[in-house]
Amino acid sequence: MRYARVRVAGQPVWGRVGQTDIELLSGSPLEGGCEVTGTIPVAGAHWLPAVVPPVFYAVGMNYPRHIAHAARLGNAAAVMPDRPEVGYRANNALTGHHAPIVKPAGVAGRFEAEPELVAVIGRALRHATHDEARAAVFGWTIGNDISARTWQHQDRTFWRSKNSDTFKPMGPWIETDVDALAQTTTLRVNGEVRASFATGDMVFDPFDYIVEITKHNTMLPGDVLWMGAESTCQLEPGDTVDVEISGIGVLSNPVQAESMERQQR
Repeated sequence: MRYARVRVAGQPVWGRVGQTDIELLSGSPLEGGCEVTGTIPVAGAHWLPAVVPPVFYAVGMNYPRHIAHAARLGNAAAVMPDRPEVGYRANNALTGHHAPIVKPAGVAGRFEAEPELVAVIGRALRHATHDEARAAVFGWTIGNDISARTWQHQDRTFWRSKNSDTFKPMGPWIETDVDALAQTTTLRVNGEVRASFATGDMVFDPFDYIVEITKHNTMLPGDVLWMGAESTCQLEPGDTVDVEISGIGVLSNPVQAESMERQQR
């Protein structure tokens, strides 16, 4: 089953996505008991971020080849982790399928995409076992972790390098019926393949992270866990970037330069 959030008459609405139509729902499928209230065509739908999470968890340096690449670039933090540790991102950075990624006027140098698998939590969890963690995943969606590397190296935190508005496209929907770790992740820019890798070739899998997180934090329905990427790719205004995870779908976003009007707001 595929569930998405779409904008209808100016309001966010949950829907169940079919081949040609989206069945609009009376509430969130994460809460259950939803009724169908109408339909809209898939074509022309205004896609919103697949979910707005209570907590936005994000994993870094979780693919061996990414760690090796970062080490070659001189990143002192690029070492093989011995336990699953997680970070956080900001909800303001979320944007939906087809929405523009805006490159701020002050960004110079590497402005990169990272294609990521995203786990969506479906039930409250504390002190979870590995089996409980697996059972608690409601479904899977796709994320594109946009990073402004100069800011990342200049600042003490990721507050703007990874959390600026539009830097976290996520969607287009949540797929509930897929073995996500058996899929292939592909990154394309303007239709050209820039990276392709086995989605599940991680140092630690999502369930390892959920077990570790719930030793200290209660995870809630709607929380998301972004799982990191094996490869990155440079983006420029005018590009269109697609992240495909087989069995889930394709997340596509154009890249735009920040306008003077936007800067003056």
